[in-house]
Amino acid sequence: MALIFLWALVSDRLARWSITAPIAFVLAGAVLAGGDHPVLRLDFETDAFRRSVELVLAVMLFADATEARSYERLENPTVEHRLLGLALPASVGLATLFGAALFPGTGWWLLVVAALVVMPMDLAPVLNLLKDERVPWRVRAALNIEGGFNDGLISPLFVFAVANAVGHGDDSFADLVLNALQGAVLAVLVGTALGLGASWLVRRSHLAGWAEPRVLRLAGLALPFLAYAGAVLIGGNGFVAAFVTGMCYARTAHDVGRDHLDLVHDASQLMAIGAWFAFGKLVADEFAHGIELTVVAYGFLALTAARYVPVVLSLTGTDFTRAERNVMGWLGPRGVTSIVFAVLAYVELGARDASLVLKLAGSTVLLSVILHGVTAEPLARWLGRRAVIADGGEGSRTGPA
Repeated sequence: MALIFLWALVSDRLARWSITAPIAFVLAGAVLAGGDHPVLRLDFETDAFRRSVELVLAVMLFADATEARSYERLENPTVEHRLLGLALPASVGLATLFGAALFPGTGWWLLVVAALVVMPMDLAPVLNLLKDERVPWRVRAALNIEGGFNDGLISPLFVFAVANAVGHGDDSFADLVLNALQGAVLAVLVGTALGLGASWLVRRSHLAGWAEPRVLRLAGLALPFLAYAGAVLIGGNGFVAAFVTGMCYARTAHDVGRDHLDLVHDASQLMAIGAWFAFGKLVADEFAHGIELTVVAYGFLALTAARYVPVVLSLTGTDFTRAERNVMGWLGPRGVTSIVFAVLAYVELGARDASLVLKLAGSTVLLSVILHGVTAEPLARWLGRRAVIADGGEGSRTGPA
């Protein structure tokens, strides 16, 4: 809490030196919680810690779903379907193949887990791009929709892959598939019922004047926790439930007021800071004796080829320009989503497997913070110049008000 307080005081000043919250709290976690004699001891083995990390992801998924739904649909609706239905599976497949090539002898399910950890896009490291009017509106909208939905789609696959990587035990592969499907179906039912029910109640309360909008923000904050708990209690997937709840609740949330979801997003940011801090401790411990070249190579390939090629190919034939396709292929930053998945894998997997997944996630996220952080501003300037030239100085570079 003291670190968060101090960060709030100097955040803008540090931002001028490109020191973002992720960088600051990863460093803080490494210095204060890493090593053999840490100032702060973090116990990752407890059930309470695992539940806390899962709740971080649930709140993030809820917030992502509501934020993505706040964007109007793209002029070409097939774009979002291509990004999520074609590019995302292809990216996971390429990352798995890269892992097999770089780490021969590693189990396929573990390679799939690693790919699912490192491939979800998180725009947090380049969040200013979503407000940068030099970047065409449709590019920002497409990236925001992709970032909002890809982690929601990957989360049930991640749970299924981890279950297979840990070992079947008494359950056959068919049993695991059925369990995963059952958990997803129950989660969808819980999320739909809760999201639509809460939507009706909040709208009714708002129209009847039973509660002020600023107080109704508390209702929005409670929903991801209720969704996660409700799904888990009946054997469902809490992540999927939180995501579906956010999708169903989004329209009402924005109708109630533009700031109705501010409290949820603030809570998500606060919980994400805790995840960055924990990640700093884990990375410091894993990389204490150096980092293998193959680990760095995997992270670089995950950020470049595994992302760029599927995205650019999937957008071929759309009305996105070549420059826009190239920028969208490059802008696939990794952040809190990968960290949360990595921490959950660390808790669930055996020591050796967990160490590999954590190293790959750490390499990918740290490289992303550097590469995407350095290139985001030049890319925005480049797109802005091209838009002005193409539109004769008048182009439509902003979105709807």
